[in-house]
Amino acid sequence: MKSLLNILWLGLKEIASLLSDVVMVIFLCYAFTMAIYVQATGTSTQVNNASIAFVDEDGSVLSKELFNAFLPPYFQNPQYIEAREVEDAMDRGEFMFVVVIPTMFESDLRAGRNPDIQVNVDATAMKQAGIGADYIKNIINQRTATFLKRTDEKAQEPVNLIVRRMFNPNGISSWFTSIVAIINQVTLLTVVLTGAAVIREREHGTLEHLLVMPLSAFEIAMAKVWANGLMILVATGFSLFLIVKAVLQVPFAGSIPLWFCGVVLYLFYTTALGIFLGTISRSMAQFALLIVLVVVLMQLLSGGTTPIESQPKWLQYITFFLPTRHFVSFSQVIIYRGGGLSAVWLQFLMVTAIGLGFFAYSLVLFRKSIAVTK
Repeated sequence: MKSLLNILWLGLKEIASLLSDVVMVIFLCYAFTMAIYVQATGTSTQVNNASIAFVDEDGSVLSKELFNAFLPPYFQNPQYIEAREVEDAMDRGEFMFVVVIPTMFESDLRAGRNPDIQVNVDATAMKQAGIGADYIKNIINQRTATFLKRTDEKAQEPVNLIVRRMFNPNGISSWFTSIVAIINQVTLLTVVLTGAAVIREREHGTLEHLLVMPLSAFEIAMAKVWANGLMILVATGFSLFLIVKAVLQVPFAGSIPLWFCGVVLYLFYTTALGIFLGTISRSMAQFALLIVLVVVLMQLLSGGTTPIESQPKWLQYITFFLPTRHFVSFSQVIIYRGGGLSAVWLQFLMVTAIGLGFFAYSLVLFRKSIAVTK
């Protein structure tokens, strides 16, 4: 009982210290509000409002139909330019796509000679360029076929392909990126808060004051775990309901309490990681470098940026032991697919096991550092 009271008292001290830091409080509020919204809406991989121009060397009815087929919101209203202007316009970044329709295009098409249409693509934005080129290809093929057949009936096509989008019917990228943004902020800020608290106490001499008291390393570490974890958990809940559900209107198919249980398990791991990095770092500068090397790498390999299946096979075996990967996985299952505990128990177990192991190792290092301080 005395140990629990010590953990509670130390945790309340951690919370009071954090709340007294105005800059950190403002940063937390920004990280779980504006940063989430900006990342969700500003990093879309969809083609939206893409600039497009046409070089119409044919001037036929069909070339004009193709010009008028490109409409918002996927594309801006297309513009006509001359062939000699294409290279300079692309160099200046005025257009992402330039479609060149050759002379005699319509007549060659009617004669069955399969003329070529050139599409110049600014591939500096690789994802949008690739998806946009597919959009242009499909629009041109559909409009050309319709023009030749003078009908929109799809029955004349050999296969009627019906695509059913599951879990995200409209293909809205912010539904996914908003949750990934929360996951990234939880990972980064939990590690930063916990590790910075360890370093700050060592630099300010607060740790020596604690060592004078009858406190164990376990009590000090556990106080940092629950206090910093609670602050991030509250901020996560605030961001989820205010930004994700209310502003971005992302539907939540599964159980919110179940997802928060997974968040608690993950917070146990990230706070232990923060204690570990704070213990081995001798200064805030070293700690910041370790954040870049460790946390950013975890985020890139979590499956939130690119699918796990796209990674090399040997790397997939390594990332299996990253709790961040399991956090992204069970978040997708619960939030988008409406999965229950039976669908995510393995991810929960992996996060818990890795978290306990890492906490035990971090506690050993933390205890050694305290012994050196004494």
